[in-house]
Amino acid sequence: MDTANDVMLALEAAVKPGKDAVLGRFFKTGPGQYGEGDVFIGVMVPEQRTIARRHIGLPLAELETLLASEVHEHRLTALLILVYAYGAASGDGAKRRIYFFYLAHTARINNWDLVDVTAPNIVGDWLLRAGPTARMATLSRLATSEDLWENRIAIVATLAFIRRGQLDDTFHLCERFLGHEHDLMHKACGWMLREAGKRDERALCAFLKAHKTRMPRTMLRYAIERFDESRRRAFMAT
Repeated sequence: MDTANDVMLALEAAVKPGKDAVLGRFFKTGPGQYGEGDVFIGVMVPEQRTIARRHIGLPLAELETLLASEVHEHRLTALLILVYAYGAASGDGAKRRIYFFYLAHTARINNWDLVDVTAPNIVGDWLLRAGPTARMATLSRLATSEDLWENRIAIVATLAFIRRGQLDDTFHLCERFLGHEHDLMHKACGWMLREAGKRDERALCAFLKAHKTRMPRTMLRYAIERFDESRRRAFMAT
């Protein structure tokens, strides 16, 4: 049976010298930055995906060991394994176990990449299955959390809904997050608004017209990236 140690050894073998410092700067691990204290060993994401696919059957207890690690790549690889295991699970029972395991460990899903590669595929997909009551309760709890990363899980999870043409939750959460203090949430909301606009540009424009004067500039810029230059100027001018 595979163990957490097998994954760690595989990651050590995939280290690219010098990449630890580059990744540490990119993910803002310095004092006072959002990723303060996160530790990188220098493994790139494609290699982590390959290793994750080779260990898709890793038991949840072993994944818990990886998530407890201070090493970023250990946690990301554990989460990628969860994503692949969730996708491969044949029944709702197995998917449900992975979903609740994920939500029980959000304290270890503590950087934007960890959220972004997992939230739509696990949280978003499960909430589509669970129905509107469970969806509303879970998104509300995550959105009102004092934890930045739980807030980001809430909005990024709605990408799964957007892909199904269901946009209301995205617009609702983006309205709720208009006053959020963190730039990473402004970027995430703008990203989701842009994705919603691919499905229904008219609905996006209506949202922007209603909220553009209160919307953080970063959120607005991300939301209108696909517009032509004249339309972008018009929205940014107000």
